[in-house]
Amino acid sequence: MNVTQDRSAARLAWARHATGQPRLTLESASADASFRSYWRGYVDGQPVIVMDSPPDKEDPAPWVAIGKRLADAGLHVPTVMVADLAQGFLLIEDLGTRTYLPELDDTTVDALYGDALDALLRMQMHVGTEGLPAFDHAWQTMEMEIMPAWLLERHLGVTLECGEWDVVENAFTAIMHTIAEQPRAFMHRDFHSRNLLVTAERSPGVIDFQGAMSGPITYDLASLLRDAYIVWDNERVEGWVEAYRLRLLDARLLEEKIDTDRFRRWFDLTGLQRHIKILGLFCRLCYRDGKPAYLDDLPRVLRYVLDTARRHADVAPLADLIEAKIGQRDIRIPVTA
Repeated sequence: MNVTQDRSAARLAWARHATGQPRLTLESASADASFRSYWRGYVDGQPVIVMDSPPDKEDPAPWVAIGKRLADAGLHVPTVMVADLAQGFLLIEDLGTRTYLPELDDTTVDALYGDALDALLRMQMHVGTEGLPAFDHAWQTMEMEIMPAWLLERHLGVTLECGEWDVVENAFTAIMHTIAEQPRAFMHRDFHSRNLLVTAERSPGVIDFQGAMSGPITYDLASLLRDAYIVWDNERVEGWVEAYRLRLLDARLLEEKIDTDRFRRWFDLTGLQRHIKILGLFCRLCYRDGKPAYLDDLPRVLRYVLDTARRHADVAPLADLIEAKIGQRDIRIPVTA
């Protein structure tokens, strides 16, 4: 057996023992951008999920700890029934297959996002950040530097000149100054349409929260409303953003002096930090991790970066630089070398 076959056999044996079902079978439920995978089985006709999180690659302990923190605050996260952290196998509640992404359209989005924004406010009001890593200057820089390394250098074959690096670094500095102005709250980090599920009770179900940090109050809002997988009209987005600002004021999570324009800049540039990272991350997933399908989502993220940067003079030169380096190329096509 190879390593993959060994892991598959161990997973099935563990699941059969954990469920008391010697004939249990497992089928792939989903995989994410990490080394974690999810497998569905049925016990007495009811679905359950086996989460496979190899400890040497994806420590499952943070997922369990943060999940408990969210559940205690009233968020709908998968209940853990059996956990073997040493092997990285967990038997958890199946929240179903109805992720937000295919459910979203012009007729459903207000209701679905309404539920999601309720959940977000609950997280920010009631989930503590004690012991969580900080989304600090060093972390923000590390994330944004994925873009020049993997989009520009690896994907486009571009080597930046000194003056061009100045453009990149000036934009990064402006973004980080804007993030530093914001109050901190619990930050899911991937609060978007592929990690929210429509559930019969207490919708939405929330998953993929193991990377939570203490971070700027607009980060998850930008992750949801400027989703890398679906786009909404900017006027509509700004309406949702302003409504959420007012809710944060009512919840006393935001000072009265933070007006519409300042909050929107926070939202824009915090989202820009995320999307700069994603431009590089999707390329890295292609070339390093063998997942080229992520390149199909690059044009959407690129449009966010260009449009958002050009709304703010201090980061607009970055948009011009990136667009010039891409030229007429279809960025969805991987390079062969």
